[in-house]
Amino acid sequence: MTFEIGLNSFGEVATDDGRTLGDAETVRLLVEEAALAESCGLDVFSIGEHYRPGHVDSAAPVLLSAIATATEHIRLGTSVTVLSTNDPVRLYHDFSTLDAVSNGRAQLVLGRASATESFPLFGYDLADYEELFEEKLDLFMRLQREETVTWSGAFRAPLVEQRPHPRMRDGGIPTWIGVGGSPHSVIRAARYGLPMMMAIIGGRPQRFTGLVTLFREALQQAGHEPQPIGQHSLGLVADTDEEAAETWWEYWQPVVAQVAEERGFYKPTRERYEAEIDHGALFVGSPETVAQKIAQMARDLHLSRFDLKYDIMHLPRRARARTIELLGREVAPRVRELLTKESTHG
Repeated sequence: MTFEIGLNSFGEVATDDGRTLGDAETVRLLVEEAALAESCGLDVFSIGEHYRPGHVDSAAPVLLSAIATATEHIRLGTSVTVLSTNDPVRLYHDFSTLDAVSNGRAQLVLGRASATESFPLFGYDLADYEELFEEKLDLFMRLQREETVTWSGAFRAPLVEQRPHPRMRDGGIPTWIGVGGSPHSVIRAARYGLPMMMAIIGGRPQRFTGLVTLFREALQQAGHEPQPIGQHSLGLVADTDEEAAETWWEYWQPVVAQVAEERGFYKPTRERYEAEIDHGALFVGSPETVAQKIAQMARDLHLSRFDLKYDIMHLPRRARARTIELLGREVAPRVRELLTKESTHG
C-alpha cells in the first residue's frame, strides 16, 4: 500500500502582501490551492467545518464540489465533519452528490467536535454531545451500507424504507472516525470497521501508541479486517528549517495564545514551540526535516496516511503555496523512499 500524504484546510483567511483577504477571496484561494496540490502529486485535499470569524469552511461539500470541477485525480474529503450537528440524510445527499461530481473521489472524516459553535447555531444541546454522535453515526452508516433504511431515534424523524438519491457507490464512500485521544472513540471506529484519523496537535505523537494498539485489537475482536490509520497535524514546509520556524511562529503564536485563553491550554512560549518542532506534534521545517519526522511517525504509529494542516490565520498565501509545493514534490517522495528503504532492509 502506498503511503498517502494530504493537506487539511480549516479555511483560515490568508494575507497577500500584508492585505488580509476577504472571505470570498479565501474561498477561491482554496480552490486554487487544491489544484496546486494535485499538480504537485499530493493524494488528498480536505476541508474542515467551523463557524467562527476568519474561517470560511462552513459549507465543505459545496467547496469540495467546486474543487472537483478544478481537479481530476486528487481525492476530496473533510478534515472533520461535525456529525453531531449535521443531519445524516442531508449529509448522505451532499456526499453522494460530491462523489458523483468528482467521479468517485469523495471521502470524509466524522468527528464529535472540539470547537462547539455549531451546537447553539443549529439548536443542539451540548449535554447530548455523546448521544447525538452515536445515534447519527448509526444512521449515516446504515444509509451508506443498506439498500433501503427503516430507522428511528431520539433526535430526528424516523425513516421508513427510504432509499436516498443519488446513490453512493456500493458500500458507501471512505468514512474515517476522527479521534482526539478518547479510547471510546477508538472502540467506536473499530466497532463499525472504519479507519481512524488521529488529530494530534500537541505533545509527543507517540503517546497515541496505546490507542493504535487498542484500535487494532478491537478491530480483530469485532471480526473486522485491519483498517487504515492516519494522522492529522499542523505545520509548514519552507526551504530551510530557520525560515519555516520563524514564519510559523509569527502566525501560530497569536492563534495559540487566543486558544489558550479560551480553553485553558498552555501559553505559547518560544521554548515550548521549539520543543513541539523538535519532538512534538508540529511538522515545521525544511523538506528533509519534515519528511524524516513523518516517516518516524509512520513507523511508530503504523500510519498509512499523513495529513498536514497547512493554513493558519493570516499566513501569507506565498508561504501556503510553498508548503504545498514542497510537501508534494519533495516531502512525499522522500517519505515513501524512507519507508520503502526500511521495509526492504527490515
